[in-house]
This record gives sequence, structure tokens and C-alpha cells, in this order.
Amino acid sequence: MKTFQAKKENVERNWYVVDAEGKVLGRLASEIAKRLRGKDKPVYTPYVDTGDFVIVVNAGKVHLTGKKLTDKMYYRHSGYPGGIRQMAAGKMLEEKPAEVLRLAVRGMLPKNSLGRAMLKKLKIYTCSDHGHAAQCPQLLKL
Repeated sequence: MKTFQAKKENVERNWYVVDAEGKVLGRLASEIAKRLRGKDKPVYTPYVDTGDFVIVVNAGKVHLTGKKLTDKMYYRHSGYPGGIRQMAAGKMLEEKPAEVLRLAVRGMLPKNSLGRAMLKKLKIYTCSDHGHAAQCPQLLKL
């Protein structure tokens, strides 16, 4: 008996559309990360990108539980002394709603070149329309 190992040229990728309206951020991000990695497929191989493309619409209408809108902070640093900047999740959700979801998914992917390649397969839109109709994406119920 031999263990099956997927090869990158034999991977079949599908396109999925996810409506984020009313969904909880963390639960949505974990399901998206699972699809991007390909962990839902029987051909999953840890060192091969076997995941699918995911299109997220209505990213600005995602929901945060508890007091995360005021207490959760997002940090970035310019590289200069004293160059740290912080923004509350509520303000970030108003100004850059796609970035909130992208950062949540990025934290759940591998921290290497494979994870960066997986993140490129995520397309996030704040409105309900997207420009990927030619790929014939399937609606994904989460």
C-alpha cells in the first residue's frame, strides 16, 4: 500500500463564492482558510497548494462578537523608532473592511511562501458584485 502524494500540476482548482453578510469573522475566516489550503479534499498534501479559489462578497457586513469592535487592535509599524500605529477593529471595519478579513485569513495560513501563494487565491469585495463570472464560481454555503 502506498501513500498518495499530490503533484501541483495535477491539482484541480474550483472557484467558490462566499457571502459574508451576517457571518462571524473568525468562523468565516477558518472555513475560508480550510478551502484555500485544500484540507477539505481527499488529495490534500501539506507541502502542495491543493486549495481552491475563494471569492468573498459583502466583506464589510461581517460581524464581530463581544467587545471586539472597541477592544481588538490592529498594529502596524513603519520601521522607524516610534513608528507603531494602531487601529481599533471597529474603525478598521469602517475604513478597510476587506483588510480585516484578509488579515484574519492570513493568520490561519502557513507562515511561508506556500501560505503567501494560498493567500493570492483569495479575492475579497466589499460589495455584492465581483468580476469573476467567467470562472463560473459555485455558491458556498457556510
